[in-house]
Amino acid sequence: MKKIKYFYNTNTLRYEKLVTPLRVKLLRTFGFLSALAVSCLIVISLYNKFFPKASDKELKLKYDNLKDDYGMLNNKIQSLQQQMAALEQRDNKVYRSIFEANPLPDSARAKQIEQKKELDKVSVKNDDELGTDIAAALNNLSARVAYQFDSYDVIDKLIRNQGNKLACIPAIQPVSNKELTRIASGFGMRIHPIYGIAKMHNGLDFTAPQGTPIYATGDGVVTTAGPGTGTGNHVVINHGYGYETVYMHMVKVKAREGQRVKRGEVIGWVGSTGASTGPHCHYEVHINGSPVDPVYFFFNDLNAEQYDRLLKIASVGSAKSFD
Repeated sequence: MKKIKYFYNTNTLRYEKLVTPLRVKLLRTFGFLSALAVSCLIVISLYNKFFPKASDKELKLKYDNLKDDYGMLNNKIQSLQQQMAALEQRDNKVYRSIFEANPLPDSARAKQIEQKKELDKVSVKNDDELGTDIAAALNNLSARVAYQFDSYDVIDKLIRNQGNKLACIPAIQPVSNKELTRIASGFGMRIHPIYGIAKMHNGLDFTAPQGTPIYATGDGVVTTAGPGTGTGNHVVINHGYGYETVYMHMVKVKAREGQRVKRGEVIGWVGSTGASTGPHCHYEVHINGSPVDPVYFFFNDLNAEQYDRLLKIASVGSAKSFD
């Protein structure tokens, strides 16, 4: 039997039957169901968190592996971009300067290249966009590689059309240096060992035992061969096409003025004559009378890896020269 409730009505001073309005009943029922639904969601969420299904574990593992793969791809892209940047620099500063071809303007490459921006974008993207951006970066690299191949095709034609000029251009190191251990001072401002002041060092210093052979770095005609004041015993070779090389501080000169020499021919031997503090060969390359960094003219006897290594050695060479 349903229990009937009464309440005392102070207005009528009588006990009256308590009747719950339908609206209140509906609100109470809705509140109960809402609390029940929220409680169920909390229980389900906690259960899935602490007791995940096997399929969820597998998906999470795949997701973690995928993120690791993305990280590896990202690192690979960075490495490839650094290599591409080195190739592009070598294209402009070495090959094209050798054949007197105009460097490729950055704007030409920029049409197909966003050199660094794509990696910066990848680093801030969420997981859903990461794969798309890495794919875009790889496509970008592919475009850069194709563009570079086209550039090297042009250079290859220049090589075939300028065989005689290629033989005359300085292209090897003047002293045998297969281990790349003999460069003591690079091109640029250096402290002069005798005068003790900062002075422009217009070449490279190759340290070697006295009597080590010194080679002509390209075909040409000897214009100077003999003693000098600061240069000591030295040789100057005119290679034509605006190129000239200088070899200083020899213990003995073999070449003679007016002699035509071939690349790799011995022209003298390492010494320490003139303004020198130890046996070495000071080597310079001039183009149209102006000294340039000789490190860009060793492409004939070095592979790409050795060349990159030599660039680093020359750039961080001793702040003090031998002459």
